[in-house]
Amino acid sequence: MRINKEIAGHLSAVITILIWGTTFISTKLLLVNFTPIEILFYRFGIGLLVLIVAFPHRLKETNIKQEMMFAGAGLCGVTLYFLLENIALTYTLASNVGVIISIAPFFVALFSYWFLDNEKIKFNFFIGFFIAIIGIALINFNGSMVLKLNPIGDLLAVLAAIVWAVYSILTRKISQFGFNTIQTTRKTFFYGILFMIPVLFILPFEFGIERFSQPINIFNILFLGLGASALCFVTWNTAVKLLGAVKTSIYIYMVPAITVITSILVLSETITWIAVCGMVLTLVGLFISERKTINYKKEQ
Repeated sequence: MRINKEIAGHLSAVITILIWGTTFISTKLLLVNFTPIEILFYRFGIGLLVLIVAFPHRLKETNIKQEMMFAGAGLCGVTLYFLLENIALTYTLASNVGVIISIAPFFVALFSYWFLDNEKIKFNFFIGFFIAIIGIALINFNGSMVLKLNPIGDLLAVLAAIVWAVYSILTRKISQFGFNTIQTTRKTFFYGILFMIPVLFILPFEFGIERFSQPINIFNILFLGLGASALCFVTWNTAVKLLGAVKTSIYIYMVPAITVITSILVLSETITWIAVCGMVLTLVGLFISERKTINYKKEQ
């Protein structure tokens, strides 16, 4: 039974990452007619509606502590993470953001060690982490080995990685409540949109429904809402529930490689041998981090 749960967890993580790795393409196409906050609002608005239709049953009564965790997950995993990432992209290079965001598993491991009693950190996790980060750096720069640091943008990207780690910890705690994963994800989306509303009055936002008359816009926003949000947050939260926050977060290493492959197939972009080496190193890092070895855990 345990083996079946592990397989289901890994499969859920792989499905999530395969889709998340392609969202860059859809977002890039939508940014022609939409602002980042508009994409974010429509994406999770659609995701929330889909989850309500898919599983219309109300979540049973929760206490204040549980509601606070749902609110925290919505604030971190939906509102803050995507806002910080998008704003970071306006200050620094996309390659910088891609590399920095990929350090999220490191923060997940640290926070899990501090705040989760049943999460273990393996020594090989850190070895795999450093190998994967080198690979991710090669993928993102793709042969253009020019590093341009921007304190504001790079700091925002680091904060985004930290915020995602907090979301991962909260998701792990929420998974222990015994609620249905679709219901918990739906609750998280609700709070994420709730915290997003004040931002709509600060950043450029307009409904502009006529933009959805263009097939390319409706297709990509539905892909982000149905696939990358409704489906993927459920599968990701399922993976966290079955595998734990640390082991699931390691799959984030695969995102840059999938993005590059998708860019080649969809946008006909070129790839250098340096990026290919980066993808190999990323997969090696993932493999090493996932290997079972001696665990290091806090004394109980």
